[in-house]
Amino acid sequence: MTVILFEDGQVDRLYPATLGRPAFAVGCGSYRLLDLAARLGQPLHAVVRSHLWDILEADHPGVILGQPLGEGRLLFVNGRLVPKVSTIRSLGQWLAEGRPGLVRYGQEVVAALLGSESPRPPKDADSLRLMRWLHELELPLAEIDLPLLHFPHDIIRHQAATLAENLADRLALDDYREIADGVFAAEGASLAQYVVTDTSGGPILLDRGATVGPYCYLSGPAYLGVGARVIEHSAIKDAVALGHTTKAGGEIECSVIEPYTNKQHHGFLGHSYVGSWVNLGAGTCNSDLKNTYGPVTMEYHGHKVSTEMQFVGSIIGDYAKTAINTSIFTGKTIGVCSMAYGFVTTNVPSFVNYARTFGQVTEAPVDVMIATQARMFKRRGVEQRPCDIQLLYDMYALTRHERQIADRPLYL
Repeated sequence: MTVILFEDGQVDRLYPATLGRPAFAVGCGSYRLLDLAARLGQPLHAVVRSHLWDILEADHPGVILGQPLGEGRLLFVNGRLVPKVSTIRSLGQWLAEGRPGLVRYGQEVVAALLGSESPRPPKDADSLRLMRWLHELELPLAEIDLPLLHFPHDIIRHQAATLAENLADRLALDDYREIADGVFAAEGASLAQYVVTDTSGGPILLDRGATVGPYCYLSGPAYLGVGARVIEHSAIKDAVALGHTTKAGGEIECSVIEPYTNKQHHGFLGHSYVGSWVNLGAGTCNSDLKNTYGPVTMEYHGHKVSTEMQFVGSIIGDYAKTAINTSIFTGKTIGVCSMAYGFVTTNVPSFVNYARTFGQVTEAPVDVMIATQARMFKRRGVEQRPCDIQLLYDMYALTRHERQIADRPLYL
């Protein structure tokens, strides 16, 4: 039996969240799909975009790249599957029953279970070939509820819906001690004095080494990852998940913050997804509610998409930076490796210095970002590897079209 996590042709709809990581490595509800798939107890293979091969091998050595060879049952799982504990349990039950089948969402393949006698996938098939092959298989449709992430704002939607369930799972699996009513801490985690907590909406979990400074307010459900630090006078409210080695301050509500990101100064961040190695300058605030109180409309790749959500803040890609007192309008996206200043009134392409308020939008050279990456890594004691540098080059090339308007450079 083998589990294959695959990226399909729609994974770019999740940019910038999936530009520098596989779809199954996006955090949501305090878990990644990769974390939960490992619980199926089977060898894990992955079919991902080629620019992620080296990063995947370096960061996830237990995952095997490419298609499995030989006999046995195969379970194909779309990497955009929401990382939800009950979803993985459904997959586990399907495996136990052993009924070959296909789960679809419209024309999208969500999952497929092949028996030992079923045809084998094409050798060394990439994502597109694999998808065509799965579509052509004559398998009965399986009625299993397996939700997908279709757009970046879905990360926020499912963060709010799944965090409490996933935290209950963490409590059942790991060794936490209850240090206050509904507040649970792993080894080395601590709350300073004069912290107020409200767990009426769900538990608050502090993972190993996580710390909360004095005079803070925490409202559950909330998850503080390994080594996460919440500074004094902060408010962490209602479905916040902090990745490992993050620093958080000010007011944060219903947001996902990936590892190694800093938002440690005053300012509001609400209903947002923030990638890794991001730094939000002091006073940076985003809006997550329209003045009309209507549903937020996002723009992706030049197309407007209604979120059908009243609260949507920002989608911020890896390595992005904001200057002090940056103000981000409702439902805006900031691409990877970009630096934003002033008022962010439009989506920000990747690899740009965005100061539209001052009439300046210029390209951020990739060599500058490589040097910045080296300095950031050194501050956190992280080695800058060749694959990290190459990823910046690859992301720069993949987002070149974002910096063009009608075949003219954005910055001219």
